[in-house]
Amino acid sequence: MPAKSSSEFVARMEDILETYALPYDPEIPLICMDEQPIQLLDHSRPPEPMKPGKVRREDYEYVRKGSCSLFLFTEPLAGWRHVHVSERRTKADWAKQVRELLEIHYPRAKRVRLVMDNLNTHTISSLYETFTPDVALSLAKRLEIHYTPKHGSWLNIAEIELSALTVQCLHRRIDSMEQLQREATAWEADRNQAQKSVQWHFTTEQARGKLKHLYPEI
Repeated sequence: MPAKSSSEFVARMEDILETYALPYDPEIPLICMDEQPIQLLDHSRPPEPMKPGKVRREDYEYVRKGSCSLFLFTEPLAGWRHVHVSERRTKADWAKQVRELLEIHYPRAKRVRLVMDNLNTHTISSLYETFTPDVALSLAKRLEIHYTPKHGSWLNIAEIELSALTVQCLHRRIDSMEQLQREATAWEADRNQAQKSVQWHFTTEQARGKLKHLYPEI
């Protein structure tokens, strides 16, 4: 967080907190999205399998197999999330994921409230750089974007989901995008079936008390 008061930070923070406080609306779902770079690693030597009285053992050395990115979308109030493994995370990659979100996962939603970090790829212009103007406009009209403040990614619920994915699924060496997608899809299916969700309790009122130092003095 900022070391001193920041009107820009608190304005965006309160926008996010007020968005989280809205009641569930299936016609205007609240979706949070985040990205995470992943390093693909392979074993330099085959691991020794677990045996009676002995744990599984693997060499500390590893082989780098490149890198990729994860796109994660989650609807906290519905206990839903979707993970996609991508070779890159360019403007076009983000635009294609947003189109899939709107047309495949939420085709009947009037619009989507989308919470995400304010990266240079996360813009309406990315849609126009990727699709024809008519497609870009149709997608843009169904988006209600809420950006987290700079140094405020902790306000993005998708970051919590990515943390759960990392701890529960990505704590071992994975050597290919295909394997990573299989692992992420299995995690996604299990978590969706159980309708796991993030219970957000931090409110605007609490922020004005606990984070008073961030608010400009008037």
